[in-house]
Amino acid sequence: MAAQTHKTYPTYGRIDGPIAIIGFGSIGKATLPLIERHFDYDASKLVVIDPSAESNTFLSQHGIRHLEVGLTPENYREVLGEVFAEGKGFCVNLSVDVSSLDVMKLCRDLGVLYIDTVIEPWAGFYFESENVERTNYALRGGVLAEKAANPGGPTAVSCCGANPGMVSWFVKEALMKLVADLGRSDAEPQSREGWGKLMQSLGVKGIHIAERDTQARRLPRPRGVFVNTWSVEGFISEGFQPAELGWGTHEKWFPENGHSYDEGCQAAIWLDRPGAMTRVHTWCPTPGPQFGLLVTHNEAISISDYYTVGSAGNPEFRPTCHYAYHPSDDATLSLDEMFGSGRQQTVHEILAPDEIVEGIDELGVLLYGHEKNALWYGSRLSNAEARTLAPYQNATGMQVSSAVLAGMVWAIENPTAGIVETDEMDYKRCLDVQRPYLGPVEGHYTDWTPLQDRWQQFNEDIDESDPWQFRNVLAS
Repeated sequence: MAAQTHKTYPTYGRIDGPIAIIGFGSIGKATLPLIERHFDYDASKLVVIDPSAESNTFLSQHGIRHLEVGLTPENYREVLGEVFAEGKGFCVNLSVDVSSLDVMKLCRDLGVLYIDTVIEPWAGFYFESENVERTNYALRGGVLAEKAANPGGPTAVSCCGANPGMVSWFVKEALMKLVADLGRSDAEPQSREGWGKLMQSLGVKGIHIAERDTQARRLPRPRGVFVNTWSVEGFISEGFQPAELGWGTHEKWFPENGHSYDEGCQAAIWLDRPGAMTRVHTWCPTPGPQFGLLVTHNEAISISDYYTVGSAGNPEFRPTCHYAYHPSDDATLSLDEMFGSGRQQTVHEILAPDEIVEGIDELGVLLYGHEKNALWYGSRLSNAEARTLAPYQNATGMQVSSAVLAGMVWAIENPTAGIVETDEMDYKRCLDVQRPYLGPVEGHYTDWTPLQDRWQQFNEDIDESDPWQFRNVLAS
């Protein structure tokens, strides 16, 4: 790997058996040096499984075994069965078009620890299924069904990147900050029910996963190229899924193109519209008010579910929760070109750390509706700082890869926890591991609401009785 400085890094434990990294895109490459830095393991048993021949040059130069193969429904059992023949080890699934659930189930059968950053289906699922089947609600439901059917056993951490993942830990830290700043003396909850009741008592109506990516390079984006700061394939896939959000008990209006559920946790709804074409009003510290994209994410559902008080079908309290994402300018232009032309670009490019000349990835949680109106709490990491923290990182990749590191540490320290979501993990321990890689982690209060800075003369259909109704948040 790249030469490291003289700094001493903590070793968080030993991984016995093989370590398999599935997928070696920008996040796989960013996670690799953190694994090398923070774990004790047999380097000869580290393997990267990725179909790209381009990865082979890099990996061979660093003495890392590369299986140049793409996992499919037909071969994944054979390939992973051979890798993990010892019946132990750690599977780090950072791939696209590989079923997270199927790989997770196999790893648990083999006695192998497991982590992923998203619940990914097999190739074709996002574009060949009915809308309701393509939702994250349905994908998460499959994982929850497996968890209920086979509790306990080897730990499998589901959806542990920056978001989903880190943001769930930020929600709890933000709640405790709100407790302190309001002069309250509530003890930190020790149960899921306790966290839900604390959020309810604080008057929090909902949460935006509010992100602004301002990372930019000097050269303009070429036409016909989709440029992003992280996986282009991942962004396009989730952008084409229906918009989804956790649906709170304070909501008085229901969207005409909305659909709810009468089974499962019932904590979310979905819209008959692609998330990357659905805009919402939101707020981040650097830009202030901004438009975000209501792209579906697992955390929008898991957070609303986790903080529900009462029964699924008739809750006493539940927060609204959704992603509100403003990508980098190049990615925004790429989306406009893609949707405007009706076809995907054939050339994909991820901004490399050394070509980014400015900008940060400002990713946090905006807790709104309480006594202090709204609190944004999160990471404001610059690309310049990310490059000093670890190799092969831009700010976006650093936030994701460091969350993978934290989730791996938690799994090693809790090896028989079964299938877990990040909302259920020890947020303090995870953030202790991750915080050195997050740049400034800050809380910012704001008096902004979705009713401000609107062009009222156009007679928008809004609800002035409660600024935090989703009716007011939804822009298009």
